[in-house]
Amino acid sequence: MPKIQIPTPLRQYTGKQGAVEVKAGTVADALSDLVAQHPDLRRHLYSDDGKLRAFVNVYVNDEDVRYLQKDATVVGEDDSLSIVPSIAGGR
Repeated sequence: MPKIQIPTPLRQYTGKQGAVEVKAGTVADALSDLVAQHPDLRRHLYSDDGKLRAFVNVYVNDEDVRYLQKDATVVGEDDSLSIVPSIAGGR
């Protein structure tokens, strides 16, 4: 079963789990199953109109899905997904 790696700031919404197993055929399925298991994550990952927030990056096996098929990217049983929030700031 694929796993989604949860970044430290979001672990408070997953019962402090660093990774969550999901049922998925695509990235969209994986994220949908993740928020079904942990509904408090939805507001941190999705905007009010249901789109993935611009600062949330998703990787499948270290490949940025923005350069693959985005949320239609196929996810295999042994794949690892990572949620990586963008970080900005500094001088």
